[in-house]
Amino acid sequence: MTLNTYLQHMNGSYLFTEIVNRTQAYQAAYPDAQVLRLGVGDVTRPLAKPVIDAMHRAVDELAHPDTFRGYGPEEGYEWLRQTIIDHDYRPRGIDLTPGEVFISDGAGSDLGNLSELFDRTNRVAVLDPSYPAYVDATTMAGRAVTFLPSHAENGFVPDLPKEQADLIYLCFPNNPTGTTLTREQLQVWVDYARKHRSIIIFDAAYEAYITSPDIPHSIYEIEGAKEVAVEVRSFSKSAGFTGVRCGYTVVPRETGMTAMWLRRQCTKYNGTAYVAQRAAEAIYTPEGKEAVRADIDYYLGTARLIREGLQDAGLQVFGGVNAPYIWCRTPDGMGSWEFFDWLLHRCRIVCTPGAGFGPGGEGYVRFSAFSPRAHCQTAIKRIKENI
Repeated sequence: MTLNTYLQHMNGSYLFTEIVNRTQAYQAAYPDAQVLRLGVGDVTRPLAKPVIDAMHRAVDELAHPDTFRGYGPEEGYEWLRQTIIDHDYRPRGIDLTPGEVFISDGAGSDLGNLSELFDRTNRVAVLDPSYPAYVDATTMAGRAVTFLPSHAENGFVPDLPKEQADLIYLCFPNNPTGTTLTREQLQVWVDYARKHRSIIIFDAAYEAYITSPDIPHSIYEIEGAKEVAVEVRSFSKSAGFTGVRCGYTVVPRETGMTAMWLRRQCTKYNGTAYVAQRAAEAIYTPEGKEAVRADIDYYLGTARLIREGLQDAGLQVFGGVNAPYIWCRTPDGMGSWEFFDWLLHRCRIVCTPGAGFGPGGEGYVRFSAFSPRAHCQTAIKRIKENI
């Protein structure tokens, strides 16, 4: 028996686990301290009433023999897949069929699992900094990673890979920087993928936070993207489904991978819970849309409060306009973890060190708007008093 050496030699602690460990150690030393958590991107507002009502109805159905449901389709119920097409894609002029949409338990799983469709020899390009799961999934599979620097000096618009990249992870609106690409900027990446016969895995988990008219909501708004892109979306941050677990992935037939992904899912995934899919369907009702929009507006308002407060404190910040994250340059050349510890011990605030998102994140920290507004106001007050 031989263990997976690629996994065996990875860092022993996941980024957010280390944050929890340091926070718990501080809290144990100072049990009376009010620690404000502006780090991990977990939502704080409860599920909307239309969603809760739909879940109750679904649970009641499961209590009766005539309406009980066991295993559902691995790709998700067609009524939800069609609803997604009708509301998320057709209004933007994007034609899809239900067979190209796959319901999942959230974006995180599919972002890693999609790598199984590709040979180990494929070369992978990842924005730096980026969501850690992209690099971790690539490393677990034994593939080499090429980092594409994305920082203030290049306007967070990374250059195209200098060497062939077969698989490219893109995330916009971006986690962790909160920045975006225009249609013209995204077209450059699609053109590259078409020319080099590459595949883009496009993480659109924060699409619902886009407010600027020049920012595309889907990569399929870009000419030729259906030939080279897989799009992954989540209801976690848009509708508060972090604990419900539901999202979806689009694999267009033009990529030639639709049947492969279905085959993979039929073997390794038993389908998303019926109750979660009914909850997702309720998001698209008029009442559901109104409630979801109210939550997003709330988080964007909190993001604006954090962004403007940090600027008033003399810090350089990015994002927080079309995304719930604010990317902050550390003051006085402090390292990311050094500033994390300073904020924790001096201000009793938890953020996310940028170094945890890759080498390019060093010298930055991320603040999350997924916190109660009052906590964010108090956090900004503490920073201004201590910076």
